[in-house]
Amino acid sequence: MTTMALTTEIAAFVQQVVDAMGVALTARVEEGPDATRINLEGEDGGVLIRRGGEGLQALQHLVATTFRRQLGDDNRIVIDCNGFRRDKDAELRKMALYLADRARSSGVPQEMGPLNPYERRIVHMAIAEDPTVSSESIGDAFMKTVIISAGAR
Repeated sequence: MTTMALTTEIAAFVQQVVDAMGVALTARVEEGPDATRINLEGEDGGVLIRRGGEGLQALQHLVATTFRRQLGDDNRIVIDCNGFRRDKDAELRKMALYLADRARSSGVPQEMGPLNPYERRIVHMAIAEDPTVSSESIGDAFMKTVIISAGAR
């Protein structure tokens, strides 16, 4: 199955799930440089994004579990709702860069978290752009803490 056909199938699945929930949202596919986004748009988006986006995270997990074999490790699909996740990603990135600056200026490692795997990936990617700081995840549960430290990798 081609990537585009798989994306279309996933978008249709997401649309079926929100329709079954009785939520008025429309799934739109947006191709990005590092992931394909399926953005759900509509006035009922609050159902998915309340409580810090728990419903959106559950839908993301459902898609990841359902399409795990077809997606493999190389294809990333991000489920978003009215730009909630995009805004949260930007906020995480800014916080990671701010803490990197604090770690660099103070010499004291900074902690972020607990974060889920998706959020940790955003933080690690932001930190990887700066060769003067490094990051590592610690913890043995699903939610882990990211430590941002000054110094070369």
